[in-house]
Formats: sequence, structure tokens, C-alpha cells
Amino acid sequence: MLGYILRRVLAVIPVMVIVAIFVFLLLRLTPGDPAAIIAGDMATPEQLERIRTSLGLSDPLHEQFITWVGLLMQGELGTSLISSTPVTQMIGQRIWPTVNIAVLTILLSVLIAVPMGVLAAWRHRTWVDYAVMTFSVLGFSIPVFVIGYIFIKIFSIELRWFPVQGYVAPSEDFGKFLSRAILPCLTLATIYVALIARMTRASMLEVLGEDYIRTARAKGVKETVVLFRHALSNAAVPIMTIIGTGFALLIGGVVVTESVFNIPGIGRLTVDAILARDYPVIQGMILLTSGLYVLINLLIDLSYTFFDPRIRY
Repeated sequence: MLGYILRRVLAVIPVMVIVAIFVFLLLRLTPGDPAAIIAGDMATPEQLERIRTSLGLSDPLHEQFITWVGLLMQGELGTSLISSTPVTQMIGQRIWPTVNIAVLTILLSVLIAVPMGVLAAWRHRTWVDYAVMTFSVLGFSIPVFVIGYIFIKIFSIELRWFPVQGYVAPSEDFGKFLSRAILPCLTLATIYVALIARMTRASMLEVLGEDYIRTARAKGVKETVVLFRHALSNAAVPIMTIIGTGFALLIGGVVVTESVFNIPGIGRLTVDAILARDYPVIQGMILLTSGLYVLINLLIDLSYTFFDPRIRY
């Protein structure tokens, strides 16, 4: 088991090195000049060159990369080219709305999707199973911004149950936080409920055909105990994998939802940085989301040691 854990941890290092190199080269080699954005349309070539020199953009690529890696080794992501604010500070100000929305979305998705998947597998090839699968297909097919606008139309404009847009931190007013977070969370949860429900159903169908399930039923064990204690616990590994992957995707993929519901998270920060060609902020955001994705997948892999006896022993 220790060897497995060590191999998984060491595998993270080359992945993050490749991500860092790719991000640096991708942003530097794409068209666009941040100096022109800072100076404005009326800037002279001499002014543009002075700005590039002050920002270090005139240095050779390898020197820019070495400087950037040196900052990373010190725990710094650089300074915004536009606002002159440290990138770590900008991310720190924006990350909590995204994390709060992501956590609430995953909790809501799991509470809805897992029972749906279990029920669909239990009632395999009945109208219940077909209804769950139909919802899963629709959840994947409809774009997230369309779902968001539909919810706004129904629950905010017609029924007036929730505010249209905005965000309040839970530490300030938890009630207002929930009232403003429920629509974006429902919007995102529609997709992840479909994903988790399908995975739960598939995993449960494999387990429900096993001998120990038939033995438990033959002994007269209650069906709810058979489903949730015996079957679901043994089908948990792929379900946990999809839940963890979904959370990582939520952290880095809430751009559209934050734009629709005017949430000041890292998705909005990423969009603003891309439009302004703010290299340090873009690099910091991509590294952050990539690092979270790799970390969560590492934790999922390590969790296998508790569920898979072939790894544990």
C-alpha cells in the first residue's frame, strides 16, 4: 500500500511541470499584446516598448520562464499587468464564492443523484428507470446557460421566490447566501445530478447481480439495508470517483454560471483576465484549477486503498 501511495504522489510532479510549461508557452505564443491594452490605442511604438520592458515582456522566453518559476517556488504567482495587484491576493478575494457554490452544488447533487441512481437500478427496465435515464440525457443535452435562464424566468421573474443575481457571503448572512446561491447551484446540479445518477445506476446494476446480494435477500434482510448498506457500499468506488472529478470540474468550470448570475468568483476573474490579456492572472488561474484537479484525483486514487483490498494488502 505504501508503494502505491508513493507512486501516485510522485506522479503528480511531472504532471504539474508539464502543465506549467504548456501554460507559459501557450499564453506567450498566442496573438495579442498586453502593453497595447495598458497603453491604449493612441500609444506610440516607443511607449509600447517601454511598457514591455518594464513588464519583462521584452526578455527572451527562457528568461521570462525562469523568472516566473522562481516566483512560483516562493509561493507567488506574479502581479497583475493591469491592476498591479498580486495574483494570489486577487485569487484569494475571488475563490470563496466559487468554492461555496461548488460545495453546495456537490452536496445537492449527491443527495439527489445517489438515491435516483439506486432507485433506477432497483427498478431496472421499469418506468422509474426510464424516467431517470431520460432526465440524465436531458441534463447532459441542455446547455448550462439555458438552464440558468429558464430557472431565472420561472423562479425569479414569474414566482419571485429568489433574487435574479448577486452574491452574499455565508459569514455575513447565511439566509441571504442560500437565497442567492440556490438558483446557480440548481443550474449546475442539473448536469451533475445527471452524471452521478447514471454512474450510480451502472455501478449498482453490476453489484445487484452478485451472490452476496442474493444471499442477503434470501436471509430476509430488509431491501433498504440490502440496497444502501450492502450494494451501495460495494459500488462506492466509481461513484466517489465521479463525485470527486465533478467537484474539480466545478471549481474550474463555473465561468458561464458566474456570468449568468453575476457571482464574483474565479470564473469571472478568469474571463476578465483573458479579455485584458493579463498573463500572470491567467497563468495563476490555470495553475490553480489544474493543481486542484490533480490534487482531487490524487485523493480519489488514495481513497482506493480503503476500498480495494488488492491495494490495501
